[in-house]
Amino acid sequence: MYSTNMEGERREDASFSRKRSFTFGAYGRVFHFLVYSVDTESGAEPAEDKTVDMLESPVNERKSILSASNSQKETELFEIIEKLQGSRLDEQRCEFPLPLKSQLLMIGGELPVILPSKLGGYWIDPPLERLADVSPTSSHHGLHADGYEIMERDGEAKIYHQFFRSRYHHSFTAVDPSLGPLVLSVCLEEEDNRMRVILRMKECSLHGVFSLTLFPGIPSAVELAKMLCDKVTVSKFEVVSYLRAPVLISAFDEHRVSSNFKFGVLYQKEDQFTEEDILGNDEESEEFTEFLSILGDTVQLQGFTGFRGGLDVCHGQTGSEAVVTSFHGKEIMFHVATKLPFTDGDPQQLQRKRHIGNDIVALVYQEGQTPFLADVIKSHFLHCFIVVRRAQRKETRDTGQAAYQICITAREDVPPFGPVLPEPPIFTDRTLLREFLLTKLINAEISCYKAEQFSRLELRTRSSLLESLQAELSTRSQCMMGEPSPSSSAESVRGVPEGSGGFIENFKRAIRVRSHSFETLSVPRKISGISPQKPKAERDAESDKIFDCLGPAEVRDQASPQEET
Repeated sequence: MYSTNMEGERREDASFSRKRSFTFGAYGRVFHFLVYSVDTESGAEPAEDKTVDMLESPVNERKSILSASNSQKETELFEIIEKLQGSRLDEQRCEFPLPLKSQLLMIGGELPVILPSKLGGYWIDPPLERLADVSPTSSHHGLHADGYEIMERDGEAKIYHQFFRSRYHHSFTAVDPSLGPLVLSVCLEEEDNRMRVILRMKECSLHGVFSLTLFPGIPSAVELAKMLCDKVTVSKFEVVSYLRAPVLISAFDEHRVSSNFKFGVLYQKEDQFTEEDILGNDEESEEFTEFLSILGDTVQLQGFTGFRGGLDVCHGQTGSEAVVTSFHGKEIMFHVATKLPFTDGDPQQLQRKRHIGNDIVALVYQEGQTPFLADVIKSHFLHCFIVVRRAQRKETRDTGQAAYQICITAREDVPPFGPVLPEPPIFTDRTLLREFLLTKLINAEISCYKAEQFSRLELRTRSSLLESLQAELSTRSQCMMGEPSPSSSAESVRGVPEGSGGFIENFKRAIRVRSHSFETLSVPRKISGISPQKPKAERDAESDKIFDCLGPAEVRDQASPQEET
């Protein structure tokens, strides 16, 4: 009896020796067909032919093929597959855009200009609760254009140039065991009976003015340094006797000062929620063209001699036109997405994103009522968006005057910046709008440099530059005094001709430590689809982009147009 049952099971196993499962899924629905391959020796047709017949036959005929005795097992198998496939699809299913399913869409009868990120990490000004009244006929409570003040990125950067370069002064260097390299400058202002002192350290520069009545005699460099910072422990400073020391010191002090700025400009149409949609716009409406004329002038890039902001002015690789302007002595280049090259078949539009994605602040112009999502543009550099929506209301249509509503969003670690938005945040005067936007853009970038990512990068850069400055001043001073110097330093000095700007080269080399800089910014070194090995010239061009981001006036205009995102 036992052997008979075993033989029957063997025959059954031989008859159904192979099983193949076909799964067809679309939009969350999964259809399964389990095909049994029958032993060809018994005269049954092959599994491949059976599969084709099943897929082409009506549903009722397919069901008749399956054995009734195995229906329960198949049902259980289908249920298991349904659960596995369902959980996988739930994980892969994308979230529908937040603006279309939010319960708090209507603010004052209209959609808000900006919606917060689902993951957080951004602040919005003005907050949604303050947008109950956005009528363009309401009175303004904001500042007048005369009250729009441009922030200084480094308020003490030009003190040495202003007070020391034109006077007789001395500079000193030392290496403190705990603080590292120090560069001290001292100037005696006899007409005011006081002494002005600047102490440069890795973290910052300290500036102080002391009355001579505080000292019985002329204080030493160590005493002055300790008066500015009580953590100084060095016992001796070396005198700087190098004749071109003021040039090198000024270059260090002003390495963050620049009169050039570049900002991205994005064009968002109705029902555009994604980065691909926004960067894929290739045409400009009349309203958008009018808005660009408020920002600045449209110029031809070919042969352009002003600040180019990383765009190609020789070969047309970054488009033929750009929007530029001059504002309170500062040159501004706008990276307008619709004027940058459009690439067919590239939904990401990397030719555009490599410029806008490497800006720190971007301006977004909205047409329609589609809100802007704070984190829709993925970039390690973009920290702030200023969104402008053209108001479409009866009051503006009747008067024929355009009204613009403004909202700002920035990452959490970006401090607030002026000028203050009026209440309501509506502008109808083109001149006032231009003054507000350009001031707000400049202040936004300066404020973004205080964010964690940029502040860490700046601290590393400053430390490297100060170390190079102290070493060069010390070595060149020893050479002028005829004193022996360390062989390595002496060789490096002899290898650089007098007046060749060795400090500036060290400055640029400090920025070109690409791995360290990108480690600080948590940016992956290898980019998908791009070979990690690049020619030295291209690596130097990329490093100039980071250098350009930090803003030294000496080489800022050398940023390469071939920078990656």
